[in-house]
Amino acid sequence: MKHLLSQLLSEAVQTLKSQGDLPGDLAVEIGLERTRDRRHGDFASNLAMVLCKPARSKPRDLADRLVAALPDSELVSRVEIAGPGFINFFLGPSAYHATITQVLEQGERYGRSDFGRGKSVQVEFVSANPTGPLHVGHGRGAAYGATVADLLAATGYRVHREYYVNDAGRQMDILATSVYLRYLDLCGEEVPFPANGYKGDYVWDIAASLHREHGDALRHAVTEVFTGVPADEPQGGDKELHIDALIRRCKELLGAERYRETFDLGLNSILHNIRTDLEEFGVHYDDWFSERSLTESGMVERAVQRLEQAGYTYEKNGATWFRSTDFGDEKDRVVVRENGQSTYFASDIAYHMNKLERGYDRVIDVWGADHHGYVPRVKAALQALGDDADKLDVLLVQFAVLYRGGEKVQMSTRSGEFVTLRELRHEVGNDAARFFYVMRKCEQHMDFDLDLAKSQSSDNPVYYIQYAHARIASVLRQMPDKGMQWDAETGAQNLHRLTETHEDALMVNLSRYPEIVASAAVNHEPHAIAHYLRDLANDFHTYYNAHQFLIEDPALRNARLNLIQATRQVIVNGLGLLGVSAPDSM
Repeated sequence: MKHLLSQLLSEAVQTLKSQGDLPGDLAVEIGLERTRDRRHGDFASNLAMVLCKPARSKPRDLADRLVAALPDSELVSRVEIAGPGFINFFLGPSAYHATITQVLEQGERYGRSDFGRGKSVQVEFVSANPTGPLHVGHGRGAAYGATVADLLAATGYRVHREYYVNDAGRQMDILATSVYLRYLDLCGEEVPFPANGYKGDYVWDIAASLHREHGDALRHAVTEVFTGVPADEPQGGDKELHIDALIRRCKELLGAERYRETFDLGLNSILHNIRTDLEEFGVHYDDWFSERSLTESGMVERAVQRLEQAGYTYEKNGATWFRSTDFGDEKDRVVVRENGQSTYFASDIAYHMNKLERGYDRVIDVWGADHHGYVPRVKAALQALGDDADKLDVLLVQFAVLYRGGEKVQMSTRSGEFVTLRELRHEVGNDAARFFYVMRKCEQHMDFDLDLAKSQSSDNPVYYIQYAHARIASVLRQMPDKGMQWDAETGAQNLHRLTETHEDALMVNLSRYPEIVASAAVNHEPHAIAHYLRDLANDFHTYYNAHQFLIEDPALRNARLNLIQATRQVIVNGLGLLGVSAPDSM
């Protein structure tokens, strides 16, 4: 609808250019918005006010000439000029009837567009360290990132979905050491577990696999393991120095081959669970990119060298520092430690360098809100490398807080640390989890009401929307018993019979869907789809409660069936973008 009106205005502009009322080389962007009050029209444009200066005309006078130059359209009943020069379009009923026909003809394609055709976008999201199960915070990032990617794909972009696997670095060494210490426990050693180790039950499970594979062959006495290791925090020591020393000691005792085996066992076990959780959550990736590959391929070294060649590094206390303060960061950052090991930040620089080298027009990172301070330093590095930092968009997702019975859920009985995504999915189901996660803007805090998510009431938005779809399916199932069948052609010929207020509201809302999808994609706002579907479901339920569909009059009956079938299709399309199912019965 909006596209058609924009086209009419574009043709009017071309006419004025040909008449000399506007410069022939003037670039014109058509501004057109739905009105808040349909008494002032369905759509309004401020085009006359935007073009009055180059036209050397008063806005209202230019608006008069634009309206006079508008091509005739059966969709527009009248056009009025309001205020300082707004052009208000009043659509005729046939415009909304055409929407019903368009929905039924296009089916699952309705709402999709080619806005982003020819452009590529890489969306990287979740990318949690494979040091433990995904928790409810990761779940929000997963649902949000997947929906942003699907919205971009729906508007024509070529989308590459990627998970960055942090399979190198200190946290993975802590995991490997934690697994080995639990293995020693299973061998009969009484191990004082480090304060900084990973304590979840999943670590015991991985250690048990290691023990099944090797028995006691990798066993070392606990006194041998802790030889030369400084005191831990509970004993008045430094927990960071303690765990780092334990890592070095485990590497010495196991040797490179056995340590790598322990390391990879932990990595692969947890990564397998992460993959499984995300797949079962309806979240799919085109690539799982290995951090380790950046080092092994020399990408990290090349990134640091590029910074050095550009003059943005210096040596201090044996380490190599990046002058990120030259680009607005609060302090400079280490990229190579004094022991010669590159930092996690250096890997991140290399990874983003690699992303842009792959030729994406845009790169989108979905991070937790606690990473907000990390954004300027990554952009600083891209600037220092001579890359276009504006190609990188970082979308920050706030944590989700769970509530049950009005009380905040503190922790999981399974992990002892957090509520896992798997536990949440098992309790409320994928549909409720996916929908609730995207109901709010990503930067807003989210309270996830478990009781509401499980309730079968109009207060539960996902249930309310799915119930609208199920009601429509129920109407269609009743037809054979009444000796009726849906005749879409008869319905299309009699759409003019749809004159009730509830029908008008529903048709107007159906016409908004393509605009909602486009806006949600451009602004990375999945919540707009969720809110739209809630409004659409409300319009349908109101209509359902006020009118009968399976009536004796075949002309009106089939017109109404066309309308509710179009509604069903839009519900299916919208829920599909959110990763939510549309059941035929509830």
